[in-house]
Amino acid sequence: MKRKQIEEIRGLTADEITRRLEDSREAYFKLRMQFSTGQLKDTAQLRESRRDIARLETLLREQQRAETAAGSTP
Repeated sequence: MKRKQIEEIRGLTADEITRRLEDSREAYFKLRMQFSTGQLKDTAQLRESRRDIARLETLLREQQRAETAAGSTP
């Protein structure tokens, strides 16, 4: 996931980020299955997919914290 993609994701709503996160987790699961059966040629995809999931979770958490902070400030 490149910086441009990250900036694009920051503009999405929490529901849209959650959907992308679910899709990324599903893709990671499929990669793990391919790896375990010996079908995965590029094992670096596992690492990249795992990092994409972490980035999405981080962006989602940032939005949640920003909403909480905005709600507590009068």
